[in-house]
Amino acid sequence: MARKEARADTQHLKKASAHHRSDIAALKRRLTTLEQLVARLVKAAAKTAPPAEVEQPAGAFRFSASGLQAQRTRLGLSASEAALLLGVSDQSVYKWENGKTRPRASQFASIAALRGMSKKEAAIRLDASSR
Repeated sequence: MARKEARADTQHLKKASAHHRSDIAALKRRLTTLEQLVARLVKAAAKTAPPAEVEQPAGAFRFSASGLQAQRTRLGLSASEAALLLGVSDQSVYKWENGKTRPRASQFASIAALRGMSKKEAAIRLDASSR
């Protein structure tokens, strides 16, 4: 008799516990679905967002891959000679001119100096640096 009473008292607790477990499982499934959706949205937003532009003060040096190549051609320099004048590797000049990479801000000064150089001055500096 006591067992029947105890079982009757605990039966509603068992049902409530089972209901809570199923609610928790449903919430976990919903959370997983929402996390996947957020991950997809972040990925899609990264693809559509334009790359952040580097802030440069007014009148600052602007780098152009075709401009560097035009300057090098105007001075009659090979890529390795231009690299020697700029203090960088040949590969750096090649990648800059093909637009694969951009020079660091610390290298802008030497590139800007190349713009104001004449053929004669470039030849003198190359001769001095090769000695």
